[in-house]
Amino acid sequence: IPGLVLLQSWFSPGLSCSQLKVLALDSELQVLLEDHVQFDLDLPEFRTQGGVHIHSDRLTVTSPVLMWVQALDKLLNKMKSSGFDFSRVRALSGSGQQHGSVFWRKGAAQTLRTLDPDLDLSKILQESFSVQYSPVWMDSSAKPQCDALERAAGGALRLARITGSKAYERFTGNQISKMFQTHPEEFQQTERISLVSSFAASLFLGGYAPIDLSDGSGMNLLDLSLRDWSDLCLNACAPGLRPLLAAPVPSSSVLGPVSSYFVKRFGFSESCRVVAFTGDNPASLAGMRLQPGDIAVSLGTSDTVFLWLQFPRPALEGHVFINPVNTQDYMALLCFKNGSLVRQRIRDELGGSWGHFSSALSSSPLGNHGNIGFYFDVLEILPAAVGVHRFDAQDNKVSSFPTHTEVRALVEGQFLSKRLHAERLGYTIVPGTRVLATGGASSNLQILQVLSDVFNAPVYTIDSSNSTCLGSAYRALHSLVAESGVSFFDAVKNGSEPKLIATPHPQAKQVNM
Repeated sequence: IPGLVLLQSWFSPGLSCSQLKVLALDSELQVLLEDHVQFDLDLPEFRTQGGVHIHSDRLTVTSPVLMWVQALDKLLNKMKSSGFDFSRVRALSGSGQQHGSVFWRKGAAQTLRTLDPDLDLSKILQESFSVQYSPVWMDSSAKPQCDALERAAGGALRLARITGSKAYERFTGNQISKMFQTHPEEFQQTERISLVSSFAASLFLGGYAPIDLSDGSGMNLLDLSLRDWSDLCLNACAPGLRPLLAAPVPSSSVLGPVSSYFVKRFGFSESCRVVAFTGDNPASLAGMRLQPGDIAVSLGTSDTVFLWLQFPRPALEGHVFINPVNTQDYMALLCFKNGSLVRQRIRDELGGSWGHFSSALSSSPLGNHGNIGFYFDVLEILPAAVGVHRFDAQDNKVSSFPTHTEVRALVEGQFLSKRLHAERLGYTIVPGTRVLATGGASSNLQILQVLSDVFNAPVYTIDSSNSTCLGSAYRALHSLVAESGVSFFDAVKNGSEPKLIATPHPQAKQVNM
């Protein structure tokens, strides 16, 4: 990449629910440093479990804002003590858990502009938040506000076509509406509302950072077609909301130089750029270097599907966001609760051996002779269903399957559901389509072979353990060369390549039809 030297590095802090993590890369995309602060263990005074407080109603879930600030203090001081050379950082970006919100008290903007480098951020910002405990993605207490927003938009599907999703209780617009209705005094004292991502960017910028388009898509407030806030949705949530959010910006935006606070306290270069922070899911898409036409499938406790879309069809199920790498395109996200725990249950019923599970897959035919099953041990998201439902080749419901039939019915059923919901959002298999698999089950070759057959596309494996931080560091790197016309993919071409694991069986296309 023209103009880059080996001493440059890119710095990427990522705020998840349970920890603050940092990653630094050099110009060859090699990791220089990786560290983290665990909220529960390293900041026990906040008394969180998994980084959150679950309130007595079991629906309200929040995190202390000052815990996040104090975690950043602790992490940067650890890096400084270890001898990390902040002056080498040319650009930084980061990610934050999606859907969380931070309410800044009136006067906080002035405080951010005049940070005292002799003091910790947590001490300076003690009085800067009108709401001390931020609602986070686990919160499910805003159903009345969701219902009101869908009514205002003309129904759930109409809202999804505007914002990319029907109304969800964790989405920030509905949380803002609840805050306006239930805490009017605190809301009246608020001069700016940030997402967790733009809140973290604001600390480094020394001023309010705008919300990026990709993370902003997870608020039920952004009009995807206009790339701007929807006045209809804003007015339905709270009066005078637009000034509290300011205009959203592309995820690749360079917001400005790092605050002088970080220059004086930690030795950052005055020329270090702060690139817009984004949500953890969009950052993962960048970290996995997902390309147009690709689909990423994370096989964990919950299964997650990421899609790169050019022509989305927002629906009542799933989410569509602005793409963080190319803001003219889109990304889609699908979540399935019944993932690895169901696969493990069936494995245990076979005697607890993954070897027996894999053997059952290998010895059963593609299409399973028309037998299929849907296994929802807990209430599923896509679709909203529970229970085990088995069907034979004549679509008759049956109570049980032979062992080999059961295993394939489970795995094919899970992957067919993923493909169906992806296609409903606009996904199309084209020549060159890749399926990128990650998560615990991506180590099972037989499971990945079924994945390849169902999607009729080659399956590659990738390591996504650092994908959110990695994606933010990649975006920071790209910001240095984007103005000269270098694409994101050219900027990160030295990143590790995914490994080809499985190709579809020649009969896969015929079976899928």
